[in-house]
Amino acid sequence: MKVLIKKAIITEKATALSEHQNCYTFEVDRLANKLEIKNTIEKMYDVEVTSIRTLNYGGGKSSMKYTNKGIVQQKSKKWKKAIVTVADGQMIDLYSNY
Repeated sequence: MKVLIKKAIITEKATALSEHQNCYTFEVDRLANKLEIKNTIEKMYDVEVTSIRTLNYGGGKSSMKYTNKGIVQQKSKKWKKAIVTVADGQMIDLYSNY
């Protein structure tokens, strides 16, 4: 069984979303779909998920390095982010898992 939820994203913007709109942000496996993410979150945190938004990042040319062999371009890391909305009155305690 593969690990779908890699880590919780705790940034200033993600924290504001969780406080005001009851949305939580996670880095997930790139091949995971919304149903798999929903089932995993519901089992892990014992909450009811109302909606999920997913975003794919990376894969394009991102940086150039000047090395002794010339100019080298690197691709950025591919990753997927899921923004999970939880039912009203429920919350996920992200800090208890660490």
